[in-house]
Amino acid sequence: MAAIAQRTVNQAGFATKASRKEVVEVRAVSQLRQGSTAAPFTSSPVAVAARRSVVAKAAAVAAPAKPATKSSQYELFTLTTWLLKEEMKGTIDGELATVISSVALACKQISSLVNRAGISNLTGVAGNQNVQGEDQKKLDVVSNEVFKNCLASCGRTGVIASEEEDQPVAVEETYSGNYIVVFDPLDGSSNIDAGISVGSIFGIYEPSEECPLDAMDDPQKMMEQCVMNVCQPGSRLKCAGYCLYSSSTVLVITIGNGVFGFTMDPLIGEFVLTHPNVRIPEAGKIYSFNEGNYALWDEGVRAYMDSLKDPSKWGGKPYSARYIGSLVGDFHRTLLYGGIYGYPGDKKNKNGKLRLLYECAPMSFIAEQAGGLGSTGLERVLDVNPEKVHQRVPLFIGSKKEVEYLESFTKQH
Repeated sequence: MAAIAQRTVNQAGFATKASRKEVVEVRAVSQLRQGSTAAPFTSSPVAVAARRSVVAKAAAVAAPAKPATKSSQYELFTLTTWLLKEEMKGTIDGELATVISSVALACKQISSLVNRAGISNLTGVAGNQNVQGEDQKKLDVVSNEVFKNCLASCGRTGVIASEEEDQPVAVEETYSGNYIVVFDPLDGSSNIDAGISVGSIFGIYEPSEECPLDAMDDPQKMMEQCVMNVCQPGSRLKCAGYCLYSSSTVLVITIGNGVFGFTMDPLIGEFVLTHPNVRIPEAGKIYSFNEGNYALWDEGVRAYMDSLKDPSKWGGKPYSARYIGSLVGDFHRTLLYGGIYGYPGDKKNKNGKLRLLYECAPMSFIAEQAGGLGSTGLERVLDVNPEKVHQRVPLFIGSKKEVEYLESFTKQH
């Protein structure tokens, strides 16, 4: 009985000590929260231990959560996410991101129109001609309006220049940013009625002090300053891209730090990153030329074409020809598979038919960012300074070695 009584006393004493320890810890925590440093708890070992425990817990709560090592299967890296990350890195500013988002919105709308063109009676000719004297398709006109409306409503665009417009247009709705956007709203529209790939091409230049907003009050002053300000070499592009409308809608874009491709997910209505950091193969045995004009080409281009078809030069297997007749479709294949796309000048069109501002410069910027080249046959496309808004130049674009091989013929002749 005495032993049992002693154990009971010891347990009671232990419980009392534990209770006292808990009370001390509670008081210590309370003092920490109230900012108190009064004795006797400041020097008590129990109080010190309690403080350390509270501080450790507070640090654990304050510390940022570690990123998950394994991403969720439902995680999507969209164009919006990509733009936000590039803005955080300082590659672009928020105003340029807004302009790019407006272009993406226009591409979504045009993609829907292209898919429903036959149903919505948007095939065929509109009955008008553009400034180049080309018959405008119905979708040319509609796509141009879509681009203009999206860019004007974003409030960050100062001047827009379209292949379908006679002159660049100053945007009165802008209140900041003042970026200059050039675009071909629907390239390859002659293929629309046959359901073949078409696309949109765009380029974005920095705002310039040569085109102040107060110039909009004077139409003549605006024409002199703003219109000529659009005529900048491709080397000054801040952003360029194209959107392919085909079996899927693909937006390819560069902001000067590589090329990225986003595929439209119709279920969520967003462009999702599917082609990160695209690199064009250094060489490729596919050429894309309209050989119907062969007899009209100059001697250098004809000699080059003959060499591609000579089996003895290529181990018994000559180059393969692939030609859609849509710059966006042909270039997209070239970007992924390698090779060369070309639209040379000829006896009818000395400088070819492609426009420097709306087509050649943006595509060449993309090609160079992906490791390829864009050339007129004599010089780098991005170095050509436009003299007119609708100026045309010959274009040879694609894998670096293929373009250099072509230049070995054109510069020689």
